[in-house]
Amino acid sequence: MGFTAQLDFYDTPALEHIVHRSSDLLGAHVDDAGALEIARRSRGTPRIANRLLRRVRDYAQVRADGVVTLDIARRALELFEVDQSGLDRLDRAVLSALCKRFGGGPVGLSTLAVAVGEERETVEEVAEPFLVRSGLLARTPRGRVATAAAWTHLGLDVPPAAPFSDEGTLFG
Repeated sequence: MGFTAQLDFYDTPALEHIVHRSSDLLGAHVDDAGALEIARRSRGTPRIANRLLRRVRDYAQVRADGVVTLDIARRALELFEVDQSGLDRLDRAVLSALCKRFGGGPVGLSTLAVAVGEERETVEEVAEPFLVRSGLLARTPRGRVATAAAWTHLGLDVPPAAPFSDEGTLFG
């Protein structure tokens, strides 16, 4: 066809609407606060919002009365290791390795993948796009580097020579 489309990420209100609609289709009971919490942590992606919804719904059915509230959503997402910014275990492992093992970088993609025990393609195609978009990681000609925001997110002191500003921009 020759047509290439570029899709933008969804904002939180749109994702909240998707969570409510999907919960109706699944027969799950989700209150507004629970839907908002799931939407906030879904990385701007409906597929992830729906995956998180199914996992939180299962948690609510097993550990609560089946209703997804804010408290239930938070407890379930904590159990599934999805933090308040939407970072999962792999994302945090990449940032942790970059900051703690490699001093913030620069480090090559293959070396970073070996350090976290994942395939190079998984790090590059799954974790890296969200980390870059979130301003936590930057790709440079010399390799990947952690921004000041990455150090802060991990609760670490930002080294004086940390690349990029707190805003995570290339020119800030």
